[in-house]
Amino acid sequence: MKPRVLEILTQLMAFDTVSSVSNMALIDYVRELLATKGIESLIVRDESGKKANLFASTGPKDQPGVLLSGHTDVVPAAGQAWTFPAFAATVQDGRIYGRGSCDMKGFIALAIDAMLDAADHRLSRPLQLALSHDEEIGCVGVRRLLDVLHLAPVRPFLCMIGEPTNMQFVLGHKGKGSYRTYCRGLEAHSSLAPRSVNAIHVACDFIGALRESQQQLQRHGAQDNDYDVPYSTVHVGQIVGGKALNIVPNLCTLDFEVRNLPADDLDQFLDQMHERAEVIVREAQKLSSVAAIEIETVNVYPGLDTHPSVEAVRFLKQFAAPDTGTSKVSFGTEGGLFKQRLDVPVVVCGPGSIEQAHKPDEFVEISQMEAGERFLQGLLGSLKG
Repeated sequence: MKPRVLEILTQLMAFDTVSSVSNMALIDYVRELLATKGIESLIVRDESGKKANLFASTGPKDQPGVLLSGHTDVVPAAGQAWTFPAFAATVQDGRIYGRGSCDMKGFIALAIDAMLDAADHRLSRPLQLALSHDEEIGCVGVRRLLDVLHLAPVRPFLCMIGEPTNMQFVLGHKGKGSYRTYCRGLEAHSSLAPRSVNAIHVACDFIGALRESQQQLQRHGAQDNDYDVPYSTVHVGQIVGGKALNIVPNLCTLDFEVRNLPADDLDQFLDQMHERAEVIVREAQKLSSVAAIEIETVNVYPGLDTHPSVEAVRFLKQFAAPDTGTSKVSFGTEGGLFKQRLDVPVVVCGPGSIEQAHKPDEFVEISQMEAGERFLQGLLGSLKG
């Protein structure tokens, strides 16, 4: 691994860019580093002005570019049993330890290094860099950047998202919809419970409907055996309701998610759940007109399904190791949004393993960084001339 790559990664990991805090110090560092080679950066801030995306390009402006993309935010280290400093790069036994080492500042360091190299050469098509914020909380930050890139006169030729895949090609992932449901009832003394509407009972009926919908998706929905779970999934993750045992609760909230195969329509699923909610509410309103179920969309991002035969995949295969395979994963990335907004083919590929992400003593193997370095050197070599 080049000393400059390790130096850049060390600097990136020293920035605490947990999603709840600003990433501006990191963005300013990258902008200034790129500027040393004459590369200008477009900074797209969020509404607060405390976080930002970055886009940079080097090479001819009238040609579709190869876009390298990564998220700058990381998950918290607090509350985890770390034996290495979380926000520092510790090199030991062929590994680089620290928060974000594999997810995904390792790839970002490689991409920045490739941009700095690219600036020294005449390119046939541009090499581009996109850095986002708030990916870890639902791919939130990149949307404002995509609003800007969507208006650009020239779209990228392809987008490579550097999530940790052990440098294998991931061509598909599920989408995700996160929802909060408010189940409303009528409070009363618990001795009169049958005369009132228990919001928790309403929520239980709705959960039952969600579980039935999971069975329908499993039996009749889209199927893709490239996934560990080959169908769309429905999951209730949180439920809150009730103030005291002797009070019939008037409110119960529950959070559920749907991780959908790209072939299953989230909007259609949500319409079906609204219909099922209406059936439950009509029955509850026989006791009180205040009974209600309200479903609020918290966050949605689309799935990704890149066909292995597209030109972009064939192009990138030239620079990959001979044993590089293709797969699909159940976790989400920003790739679906890039495909949706820019209509650009997307390949997810980066150093490190998702098995190490979000854990204490997160690490990336130096051999993985070297593999990523060889890949990007081959890619850059093909753009010269």
